Amino acid sequence: MSTPVHDAPLPDEPLSGDPLSGDPLSRERAHLAASRSALRAMREDVESLDITDVTANWVNAAVLESQIEDRIKALADLSETPLFFGRLDYLHAPGAEQTESGEGGRPSAQDAYRTLHIGRRHVHDTDGDPMVIDWRAPVSQPFYRASKKDPQDISLRRRFGYTGGDLTAYEDEHLSDPAEAAVTSKLLQQEIERPRVGPMRDIVATIQPEQDEIVRAGLSGSVCVQGGPGTGKTAVGLHRVAYLLYAHRERLARTGTLVIGPNRSFLHYIEQVLPALGELTVRQATADELVARVEVRGTDEAATAVVKGDARMAEVLRRALYAHVTMPAEGIVVVRGSRRWRVPVYELEEIVRELLARDIRYGAAREALPQRIAHAVLVQMERAGEAPDDRVQNAVARNAAVKAAVKTVWPQVDPAKLVMRLLSDADFLAEHAEGVLDADEQKAVLWVKPARSVRSARWSPADAVLIDEATDLVERTHSLGHVVLDEAQDLSPMQYRAVGRRCTTGSVTVLGDLAQGTTPWATRSWEEALGHLGKGEAVVEELTAGFRVPTDVIAYASRLLPHIAPGLTPVASIRENPGFFEIRAADAGTDGILAACRELLERDGSVGLIAADARVPELAAALEAAGIGHVGPGEETTRATRLTLVPASLAKGLEYDYVVLDEPRAVVDAEPDERTGLRRLYVALTRAVSGLVVTHATELPPQLG
Repeated sequence: MSTPVHDAPLPDEPLSGDPLSGDPLSRERAHLAASRSALRAMREDVESLDITDVTANWVNAAVLESQIEDRIKALADLSETPLFFGRLDYLHAPGAEQTESGEGGRPSAQDAYRTLHIGRRHVHDTDGDPMVIDWRAPVSQPFYRASKKDPQDISLRRRFGYTGGDLTAYEDEHLSDPAEAAVTSKLLQQEIERPRVGPMRDIVATIQPEQDEIVRAGLSGSVCVQGGPGTGKTAVGLHRVAYLLYAHRERLARTGTLVIGPNRSFLHYIEQVLPALGELTVRQATADELVARVEVRGTDEAATAVVKGDARMAEVLRRALYAHVTMPAEGIVVVRGSRRWRVPVYELEEIVRELLARDIRYGAAREALPQRIAHAVLVQMERAGEAPDDRVQNAVARNAAVKAAVKTVWPQVDPAKLVMRLLSDADFLAEHAEGVLDADEQKAVLWVKPARSVRSARWSPADAVLIDEATDLVERTHSLGHVVLDEAQDLSPMQYRAVGRRCTTGSVTVLGDLAQGTTPWATRSWEEALGHLGKGEAVVEELTAGFRVPTDVIAYASRLLPHIAPGLTPVASIRENPGFFEIRAADAGTDGILAACRELLERDGSVGLIAADARVPELAAALEAAGIGHVGPGEETTRATRLTLVPASLAKGLEYDYVVLDEPRAVVDAEPDERTGLRRLYVALTRAVSGLVVTHATELPPQLG
C-alpha cells in the first residue's frame, strides 16, 4: 500500500494573500513563497552590515569581511533546490531547550509551534519566528525516525514533491492514527529514483532511519561504515559532516574538518553537496595530496608498494631516525664571565637517556636538550650562592658550547633525506630493518638508481607517505576536529597512519566497502584498518539496503561476492523501479557499444560508458567519429552532453542513471591479479542507477556464471 500523492499543476503566478485560505497545496505554496522572501530578507540584512567602525585593524576587518561573505553565500536561495521538503505536525509543542545553533542558549520561538517545515537550513521571519527548521535540529529528527510503531509525538508527517524549485505535490502520513496502516512513500521513492545529471546531490530529503543514526552520532566517537554499492555511505558521511558542523560549530571552527577522497574526479563529483546544505568551510583532499611534501614523479611495482605501505615501515623509520642520537663523548664547559661551569659526561648521558625514555618527538626532545643542560648549569650556580633566573637559563642554552654539544649528540634530521638514505643505502636499510623486513622485502624497497638529492629523486606516492611518517616522528602533525575518509578500503596501513595522525585529538568517519578494494594492499578487515588509524574503539556499522542500484543489476554483480569478499552481506535493493539489465554479445569493434550509448541517450538522465583503461582512447575516437559528445570523469555533464567516458580505474564512487559496460573480461585482465580484477569489475557493474547494458565480444568471466 502506498500513500496517496496530491498533485497539482504549477501556479501561473506567485501566490499572495491569506496563507490559510484555499486547498492544502496552495497554503504550502504560499508558505514557500513567504519563506523565500524571509530568506531574501535575512541575506539582505547581512549584506547591509557596515563594519567600518567595528574593527580595530585591517586584519580583523579582512577576517570579518570574509565571514560576512561566507554567511551571504550560506544564505543563497538556490532556485532549483526546494527550500523545505517536509513538514511535521507535533501532538504537543516541542520543548524549548533547543536553539538554532543546537548548543543551548535562550529558548527558540519554535516551541510555540506544533507545525514545523523541515528544510536544508533555518529560515526565520522579521520577528525571529521560524518558518523553516534546519533538518539537523533535534526537533527535525522525527522526520527521519518516526514510525507507526514509534510516532515520537508526531501526528502527521508530510513530504513534498517538487519540479525544479516549485512545489507540485504533497503526501501525508498519519503516524498517530492506529487505524491507518503503515505505507510506502511514493514521493520518497520518486526522489530516490530521480535521474542524475551533473555532480552528486544531497539526500537530505531521503535519509533513512539507519542512516540518520550514523549521521547524528556524536562528535567524540569515531564511526566506520561498511556499505555496498548504492547504500548511500558517501552521502551519509557528508551529511554527518554537515550535522557535526551544526551541532558543534564553535569547536570545529577552531579545529577544522576534512573530507578525504580517492581522486580529484571523485571530489569534484561530491563537492556541491555540503555547499547545498549551507556548509562552505570543509576542506577536501585526496590521500596523496594529504602527504604532498615532495613532488611525486615516479611509480612503484605492486610488490614494492605493498612493502612500503606496510605498517612495519614505521618501526624502520623510527629506528633510522633515533640512530642519529649518540651518547656524548665528553663533558661541556660553559664560560660565563670569569666563571667556568662544567657538566660532566655522565650527567649529559643521563639527560639524553631521560629524553629518549620519555618517547617524545625527535624535534621536541632536541629543543628540550639545551634547556636541560642549562638547568644542570643553573643548579651548580645556585649551589655556589648565585641566584640565576630564566634569562640566565636561556642564555646558557644558547651558549656556543651547549649548541655544539646538541648538534653532535642530537643533530637535526631532514625527513625527506632520511627516507632517501633508507631507500638508497642498502647497508643503512639493513641495519635498521633487521628483524622487521626480510632480505627480499629490503631488496624490494631499495631504489634501483639512487637519487643525488631530494629535489631530483623520482618519489613515488608510497615514498611520500614514508616522508610524512618521518616528518611526524620529528614534529607533531596538526590534528583536526573531524575527518571523513571515503573509499577507505583502498588505503595501505601507512596511509591509514597518515590519516590517523590528522585526527589524533578528533574523530573520524570511515566509509568503504571491502568488496571494492582494488589496490594490492586493499584492506582485509575494518578492525585492522581502525587499528592503524589509532581508532580501534570506533563503532563499525553496516548498510545493506540499496537505494541506487536496481535489483537485477545488484543481484548480477553480487555473484562476484563469494570470490572477492565472502563474509559480506549482499546489498538488497529497495527500489520499486526495476530498471533494466541486458547482456549483449557483440562483434569485435565499437558498433555495438555506440548503438547502446545512442539508445540510452534517448532516455532522461546521465549515461556512463565504463571500459578498461587501455580501451578508453579507442572508444573516445569512436565516439568522436560518430558525433556523440562526451566528457571525462570530473567534467561537468549538461543536458546536451550527458555521456561520460570513464576508465574503470576511476569509476569508484561515481554513479550514472545508465551505464554501458564494455568488455568485462578486459576490466579483469587489466589488473595484476584476478581477485583485484574481479573487484574492479564489481565496482564497474554497480555504477548504474536505472539500467545497465553489458557488451562483450570476448567470453565473460566465469565467476559471473
